[in-house]
Amino acid sequence: MTRPPSAAQRRVIEGADPVTGRLRGTEAQLAALVKRGLAFRHPRPPHEHFLTPAGHRIREAVPEPVTREPVPDAGVFAARVGGAEDPPGDAAARLREVCGAWQGLLELRRMTSPDGAVDRPCGWERAHLVRAAALALEAAGHRPADGGADGYRVRATPQPEAVAVYAPDAESLAACAATLERAGWQAGEYTEPRTRVRYLLASPRRV
Repeated sequence: MTRPPSAAQRRVIEGADPVTGRLRGTEAQLAALVKRGLAFRHPRPPHEHFLTPAGHRIREAVPEPVTREPVPDAGVFAARVGGAEDPPGDAAARLREVCGAWQGLLELRRMTSPDGAVDRPCGWERAHLVRAAALALEAAGHRPADGGADGYRVRATPQPEAVAVYAPDAESLAACAATLERAGWQAGEYTEPRTRVRYLLASPRRV
């Protein structure tokens, strides 16, 4: 039976980038994870180390602190879900961050898909539905509802593997639906019974 990772190895795994799976650690720690099949060394310079699908499964099995989502650590990319908790910040810097995170997510899809496909969501996205949907929207140029400005809002729902997406008007809602479908999600429009507000119910496509 394969031994579980040591405490030091688990700390390295837990500290992996939440989107790309990029690792930080000593050469000995990274080499040990590679030997165990939990990480791989990228063949192209600068030869960074990334989690393998097995490494991602271990990371996703580790409960995240409840404060991590609303108050992300400084320097860690956090998708903007739309709301007062998403300060606008520097637009140019944010654009670079979003583009990098989206490209990293596509690479994660490629690495974890049996056929190397990037047109459907991966395991990380299914485990982090709100953040994944928000990243797909922001990467396509949609504006989140930050600081009182009109824009999209992504919220969790009681349904498994589904998020609710709100937009300021019908045109914006349709545009969000089109973006999510191009990103590998299924999206349908619904109306809240009490408020009559239209919203999208979106879930990751499996095939």
